Amino acid sequence: MTGDIKSKSAVSQLERSATAVEVSVDRSTELAAERTYAAWVRTALTSMAAGVGAKALLSEVVPAWLAGVTGSVLILFSAFCLVAAVWREATNGVLPPHPGLRRIPLAFLVVTNGFLVLVALAALIGIWFYDPN
Repeated sequence: MTGDIKSKSAVSQLERSATAVEVSVDRSTELAAERTYAAWVRTALTSMAAGVGAKALLSEVVPAWLAGVTGSVLILFSAFCLVAAVWREATNGVLPPHPGLRRIPLAFLVVTNGFLVLVALAALIGIWFYDPN
């Protein structure tokens, strides 16, 4: 009888431990997806800044068309990263988490990244059509 109670207690403890591990894995997976999204956006913003900077810094060193192409490629890469960030977040295949973590609403990500894509396009237009002289 005592062995039976100890077995039930051990099984109960094992189930609680398994549940705790499952919750921890869910949280880690969800946070990894958010870190991936953040990395895409960080890369996009860095690329956009590098594109504008490349145009400004290279225009005195190389032909203007080459500085423009270099800046344009970086800015277009920025727009790609912004679109890829939302696409990866929307289709990452991770099931919704069981714990109290809420995902960032996809509509918010689409609107925010859509706005940043417009900023990238404005920077691209600025590279080709803005003349400070």
